[in-house]
Amino acid sequence: MKKPAMVIGAGAVALLVVAVALVLRPGTDPVAAQQSSPLAAVAAGPAVARLGNQQVTPQELQALLATLPPASAEQLRGNREALERWIRTRLAEKAVLEQADAQGWAQRPDVVRQTRAASEQIVFRDYLRSVSTVPADYPSTAELQQAYDAGKANWMTPPLYRVSQIFLAVPDAQSLESVRKQATELSKKAQGTPGDFAALATQYSQDRLTAERGGDSGLQPLQQLVPEVRGVVAKLKVGAVSDPVQSAAGFHVIKLTEQQPARTATLDELRDQLTQALRAQRQEQIAQAYLDGMLNTATLSIDGAELNKVLETHQ
Repeated sequence: MKKPAMVIGAGAVALLVVAVALVLRPGTDPVAAQQSSPLAAVAAGPAVARLGNQQVTPQELQALLATLPPASAEQLRGNREALERWIRTRLAEKAVLEQADAQGWAQRPDVVRQTRAASEQIVFRDYLRSVSTVPADYPSTAELQQAYDAGKANWMTPPLYRVSQIFLAVPDAQSLESVRKQATELSKKAQGTPGDFAALATQYSQDRLTAERGGDSGLQPLQQLVPEVRGVVAKLKVGAVSDPVQSAAGFHVIKLTEQQPARTATLDELRDQLTQALRAQRQEQIAQAYLDGMLNTATLSIDGAELNKVLETHQ
């Protein structure tokens, strides 16, 4: 049987634009979107962080990274501030849950009611997903091209900047001026011989991840950078080194090594995201058709009088 062609209307294109934009959007914090896992008992062994009786294990952090798209996981690995923020938040959640558990909070009637409702929704969504499987060959090449062309005006990528840095932390207020002085000296050295920047970063930078790469933090949009650094980077010429830039964490000496202008992303670049968006949209359509099929309009009845009573009671 010949497979019917897919027709994408304006509304559907808008949904796809939003779905793909969420992946491409600069500054998206993948950590904030990660759902919390249930409170786990503390076990002996290595921990990434500890707070009292609670800890974040390497396995828990690895599980977080595994749930993210590869590009987002790589961004997170290079964003120590966001990663540590997630760790602190997770420890705080576990500490609160520990207190609630000690007080038997899970047995409160209102909590039991909400837990049951949440459980029903999890079962509902999981089962509905199982009966709304999208064919493995969807979307076709033609359907992908059609979706790309329909939303082409929205596939703009922002300007990208490849930045290298020498980062010096300020551990306390008493160290501020001495660290500022060291940052100024390193900045002058790098400005005098920009070619030595990578060696200086490897030797002096306290951001271990970028220091191992000569200070290189990779291509990224301005919004992904520390706010205090953005304006400085936007004004730098390729190859130039900045004066020290102070942020809440410490001092940054910045070198701009590459800049790419804004452009329209190609279909090849968007293929994975667009495929996921199309498949998600098709799954919603299949699921809705399944739900509609559960409603036998011949036997469905709604008691208007009883409905009115409920509505009047809650006025």
